[in-house]
Amino acid sequence: MDVHVPLVITTELRLRAVDVMTAQEDSASGLEDLELLDRASQLERVLVTQDIDFLKEAAYRQESSSHFLGIIYVPQLHVTISRALSDLELIAHASKLEDWISRVEYLPLK
Repeated sequence: MDVHVPLVITTELRLRAVDVMTAQEDSASGLEDLELLDRASQLERVLVTQDIDFLKEAAYRQESSSHFLGIIYVPQLHVTISRALSDLELIAHASKLEDWISRVEYLPLK
């Protein structure tokens, strides 16, 4: 989880048996966006973020075939916490790590 994702989302996902790590828990909250995306990939974790700058970096990496391990973008104004929770839980339980190579997903799911 990126630093700006509400703590309630992390807490509720854990109650739903989803393995979640925050940037703060990884002592990565001070990293620049590019470093945080690299760190998440090193840890084999998809990055959940509300920061639109990650979408620009993802597009650049997709175009240049520079792989990363997935981003889930949760826009602050267009997704309720309840909807984000249900979508993130579904993603966590229904997908495999290899499904996320260089992939970007936008919430809410359609």
